[in-house]
Amino acid sequence: MELFQQSRRDERERRAPLAARMRPRTLDEVVGQTHLLGPGRLLRRAIETDTLTSAIFYGPPGTGKTSLAYVIAQATRAHFEPVNAVTSGVADLRRLVEEARERAALHGARTILFVDEIHRFTRAQQDVLLPHVEDGTVVLIGATTGNPFVDVTPTLVSRARVFALEPLGLAELGTILRRALLDPRGLASQRVEVAPEAIDQIARVSNGDARAALNVLELAALVTPPGADGVRRVTLAHVEEAAQRRTLVYDRDGDAHYDMISAFIKSMRGSDPDAAVYWLARMLAAGEDPRFIARRMIVHAAEDVGLADPQALLVACAAAQAVEAVGLPEARIPMAEAAIYIATAPKSNATVEAISRAAHDVEHAEAQPVPLALRDASTRGAREIGRGEGYVYPHDHPGAFVVQQHVPDNVAQRVYYEPTEAGYEAEIRRRLRAWWGAVRRRGGGA
Repeated sequence: MELFQQSRRDERERRAPLAARMRPRTLDEVVGQTHLLGPGRLLRRAIETDTLTSAIFYGPPGTGKTSLAYVIAQATRAHFEPVNAVTSGVADLRRLVEEARERAALHGARTILFVDEIHRFTRAQQDVLLPHVEDGTVVLIGATTGNPFVDVTPTLVSRARVFALEPLGLAELGTILRRALLDPRGLASQRVEVAPEAIDQIARVSNGDARAALNVLELAALVTPPGADGVRRVTLAHVEEAAQRRTLVYDRDGDAHYDMISAFIKSMRGSDPDAAVYWLARMLAAGEDPRFIARRMIVHAAEDVGLADPQALLVACAAAQAVEAVGLPEARIPMAEAAIYIATAPKSNATVEAISRAAHDVEHAEAQPVPLALRDASTRGAREIGRGEGYVYPHDHPGAFVVQQHVPDNVAQRVYYEPTEAGYEAEIRRRLRAWWGAVRRRGGGA
């Protein structure tokens, strides 16, 4: 029976996907993540000395989170118990914790509980783990593609060390691919040769995801017929056919969503139209909602361009209307137009500063009554009680301007809007200086 079970296990391993077969077994086989696993680094020392405390491995797919956990399983003297948050529930967790407690009591053995995709656990499920992580019944290792500071309970995160894994570089992916061709666990027995340019293409389309790279390599090798000499020669054309489409890491509720919209906005703010259209194209290709992008352009046009070019807000609003009217793919053209316009417009955040300063005074200063001169005098009896008394009609004066106070006394000397010299705001600055001079705006810069 044992021989039969071992035979079944060997067969399962042989039929497993290439990415699973090539999972590293030791720290020296791990490619990349040198910021965590380089010589002398904290995580490497903790694994080598078997002193790892609770940790969360956080990073995009295919960066080695699960692989690293299994390296730890091979290196540690503790009992290693893997579970997947998708298929496990509270009953499973309680059973594993009870087994860990018995193991510690009977044999003095530690238990490492590895929870893959820990962000899939509900808050209640995560709370089940908390007291047992806290009292040391289990050492928790969680793996997540979601931001642990958002998707994992703060109390659990506070009891673990978060290690952020980065996407693999082209050279690192190339190393993994070439190793798979030579390793007996990989494709060595199938006599596969891959053109150097094909290796490079696999690395490029995989975008830092080792699993995706190995999947493309395996498919390309399988569909390439052997030559007369029995060798499967994989070309660039074979790889392009197997890859079909570039792997784009994106999650509308995760870090990629926020990171890319942040890069998009900062590119427009930084007056870089090329970067702006790149991030726009990348978000659209990944399936981001174009209405979300359009809304962010409207906000950005008001926030970072402002009155330096009032037309920017109109262009952004027009792009948002185009998204609703024509949809994708055509709407990407007016969206690109708006992104380029905003990126190349003069910049001013004086409007943001103005409303922020005014909001601060509304929150912290005394809310004095509206001055009598500014109150509504159109209702019956209003003038008899002094409403509107002292108001001077600007159109009765040259240039439709007259000096008068429009705010309560306690904020009469406050300056909220300070126009810059950028674009149209230079004209606004000149106009305010001519109207108000030093009457109210002393020290305001206008």
